[in-house]
Amino acid sequence: MSEKKLFPPVNEQMDLIKRGAVEIIPEEELQNKLHRSAKENRPLNIKLGCDPTRPDLHIGHSVVIRKLAQFQQLGHTAILIIGDFTTLIGDPSGRNSTRPPLSQEEIKVNSATYFEQASKILNPHSTKIVYNSEWLGKMNFEDVIRLSSKYTVARMLERDDFTNRYKNGIPISIHEILYPLAQAMDSVAIKSDVELGGTDQKFNLLVGRDIQREFGLEPQVILTMPLLVGTDGTEKMSKSYDNYIGISENAKDIYGKTLSIPDSIIFNYFELATDLSNEELKRIQTDLKDKNINPRDIKRALARRIVEMYHSKEAAEKAESEFDEIFIRKGLPEDMPEFSPAGITKMGLLELIVKINFASSNGEARRLVQQGGVSIDSEKISDPSEVILFDKEKILKVGKRKFIKLLPH
Repeated sequence: MSEKKLFPPVNEQMDLIKRGAVEIIPEEELQNKLHRSAKENRPLNIKLGCDPTRPDLHIGHSVVIRKLAQFQQLGHTAILIIGDFTTLIGDPSGRNSTRPPLSQEEIKVNSATYFEQASKILNPHSTKIVYNSEWLGKMNFEDVIRLSSKYTVARMLERDDFTNRYKNGIPISIHEILYPLAQAMDSVAIKSDVELGGTDQKFNLLVGRDIQREFGLEPQVILTMPLLVGTDGTEKMSKSYDNYIGISENAKDIYGKTLSIPDSIIFNYFELATDLSNEELKRIQTDLKDKNINPRDIKRALARRIVEMYHSKEAAEKAESEFDEIFIRKGLPEDMPEFSPAGITKMGLLELIVKINFASSNGEARRLVQQGGVSIDSEKISDPSEVILFDKEKILKVGKRKFIKLLPH
């Protein structure tokens, strides 16, 4: 006889589950599933799919991963599906063009670190990780035809991004139409009770409900979470917009990037990117309305919290101290990388900036110089054609947080 699990009362579970959620469809079905789960002593299967299109996760990804962790805390089974097969198709959600396909090798490299990074949030010992190539890779062409027969083109074109692309004459490839069906088969394969996703995933998640019915399964409940706005305060967090905070970045960068967010989104970050209790969130909300409290102090608390979540309390305190030293007391970071040229006495500024990985191209380096973001020994350099002599020790600063010590030849 299996050991009796102690699930919290359903109303308490719902309070945590609903925190930060945009939609639960249908909410009544979720309550029924939770009641039955406790009665039958069976944890629900909670599904989250991640396509490894890039090697790094950022705190925008953490919003929905954190929701999966909350279900895990309530005693349910967290199932993280690595979409090594669906990545071959490319999720068209929110896209106005066909996503370029990745190679098997790129997918393998990107997948390698996903679970390790997600384990900063999830309990790795009780998380079930599966790869959807296990079932999708075994389907033959007849299986695909039978699956395709269970959904109509008209319903597929109800999807906003497909509708907009169709109206504007932007091509939609057949393989993109197959993507929601492939994702739905993930729900069939693991008998998902609840599937999580961002608001941009709503259509795909609803298709999962329909396809589960077609296979004689009870349809999953879907729960959507908001897309976290990036550090620019306007676009959704994305590496493409360079407005992201990576969960594997060093403490100094996480702290500095968090402090750069606009005051208007401080509460969103507390609510969606941290694990503060509802009572603590209410206090933050009250403090943000108090004109006697500087929002900067609240933002500093947020930055410390996020660093502590992915590193440690000590790392958070050090990052804050170092930030103050650099930006308030105008000092220099304690741990600074060094660059010593081999057999070179001078180098063009743009070439140097690219070589030390402070910019990805000469064009980006040129823009940084023209925008006044480059200095040597606190003296701003405005000429992109400047040549740097390695005649003595110098401190090169690029942007707000990048420092390097240039050593003489």
